[in-house]
Amino acid sequence: MPELVRPDGCRLHYELHGPGGATPLILLEGMGGSIAGWRRSLPRLGERHHVIAYDFRGNGRSTMPEAPVTIATFVEDTVALFVFLGAGRAHVYGMSFGGMVAQELALTHPEAVRSLVLAATRAGGGPPVPRDAGSMNVPKSRPWLALYSEGFAAAHPAHVADDLRHGARQQPNARRRQWEAMRSWRSWDRLPALRVPTLVLHGTQDRLVPSALGRQLADRIPEAELVLLEGAGHLYHSEQPEAADRAVLDFLDGVDARERAAE
Repeated sequence: MPELVRPDGCRLHYELHGPGGATPLILLEGMGGSIAGWRRSLPRLGERHHVIAYDFRGNGRSTMPEAPVTIATFVEDTVALFVFLGAGRAHVYGMSFGGMVAQELALTHPEAVRSLVLAATRAGGGPPVPRDAGSMNVPKSRPWLALYSEGFAAAHPAHVADDLRHGARQQPNARRRQWEAMRSWRSWDRLPALRVPTLVLHGTQDRLVPSALGRQLADRIPEAELVLLEGAGHLYHSEQPEAADRAVLDFLDGVDARERAAE
């Protein structure tokens, strides 16, 4: 099992997909997620990119030592993996919690980031979302329904069952620590300084992070592109993987083409 051992003893599990000589693309999954969350997208993303996917500390097959964490902790893990794998500058694709890590990475290590894809995520410390921007009308016995657009689980039970089977295991207290890291993190005031090509990708029916927050994020980052996936929920890459991958790949192709033209 490929892994990187950090100085504090944390073991980070990672996988590599696609041609080794291609432009690196690192995937940062959401809170409680794992590499398996990208399984519907990895074949397409790996056709033209050297894809690096890893489990955040405490998620999936990565460990989490007994110590407090901040968003910066996850950024440091990601940078260490870049260095360990010799990735150089990479496209960075983060969804949900991973999108917050991606923002902080680009703000503090811009030299390592070729472009950003921020999906189903928000800025830390931004304006509050309007009260009617999202609905969490799900039974308490099945909170995972909020990850999908309304009605998706009922219409696609086998699909959702497969997601649940692949759901990431978390170490005790890992989710609580990630929540604490997220609550104390702020990016809003710093985002106008970003000078990295950025795509903001969001499902219009996201019930956890309403699409209004995606619009705010795109408006806050200079020259960011916004793509809304009509009818998709928070797990947009599960509900509409082909459309999501097409939007991401078109964006990355554009970034790479502009860089080649500037050489």
